[in-house]
Amino acid sequence: MESTARAGQLLAISDLHISYPENRALVEQMRPHTEDDWLIVAGDIAETVEDIRWTLATLADRFRKVLWSPGNHELWTHPRDTVDLRGVARYEHLVELCRELGVTTPEDPYPVWQGPGGPVVVAPLFLLYDYSFLPAGCVTKAQGLAYAESTGIICNDEYLLHPDPYPSREAWCRARVAETARRLAELPEDLPTVLANHYPLDRHPTDVLWHPEFAMWCGTELTADWHHRFRVQTMVYGHLHIPRTTWHEGVRFEEVSVGYPREWRKRPVPPGRLRRILPMEVGPGDRGAAPGVGGGRGNVRG
Repeated sequence: MESTARAGQLLAISDLHISYPENRALVEQMRPHTEDDWLIVAGDIAETVEDIRWTLATLADRFRKVLWSPGNHELWTHPRDTVDLRGVARYEHLVELCRELGVTTPEDPYPVWQGPGGPVVVAPLFLLYDYSFLPAGCVTKAQGLAYAESTGIICNDEYLLHPDPYPSREAWCRARVAETARRLAELPEDLPTVLANHYPLDRHPTDVLWHPEFAMWCGTELTADWHHRFRVQTMVYGHLHIPRTTWHEGVRFEEVSVGYPREWRKRPVPPGRLRRILPMEVGPGDRGAAPGVGGGRGNVRG
């Protein structure tokens, strides 16, 4: 666990989806506010290794430190990508890419933010999901998937995110949760944490989804107590494309996604704003969505 005493801000962004030219342009414009700023990138940069490399290299050249948590899109084995690795092999390939660029991954020692609001351990995580956020009335994954399919909501992960060599995505998730919990439990008990994961650690952020059945691809009940168990000051996540601040049992949950152009064009706030995690820019009274933000995910995607 490294420690660096600097000023600056701890910032976050996710769901850059730079295959869209408008979103790529947002990344080209992103700059730190100070030379000591850190940036969390909480997944869904792009579907191809080439685009992921360009984005992380661009940001790592500008920010003091960049920390990356993978989203489902990075883990897709997409027909458009020249890299055809699957599952764990693809993830490990991306970890090595990040290390070449000096980007911190979930496999590296968790750094300690010593700037304003610190000291705080900043831990990028990779946890996946296990279909435990089931639709109302469903008690098994099979029932949940059947219901989702009947509504026309099936995540593209079902076709593109392979768990090899694990037998299923939920098995991979359980292994990731167990190993990550072990590492977090070893952190000094006097240090709070900022946990950054592509998916929220608790189900409550999915309550505003237009299509609640999509919650199955949004996390796991196994982490429902982590915000207290691991002394979380702020839980950073993306995936839902609903940028907002919520508070759950006294803990701040920050959704920091950009989303697709068709989503952010509808909002009055400029797209691509880097959300400040530390020092904190909101208070406990801010519990709602950002102005103009609505809930929801559309049809077959993820």
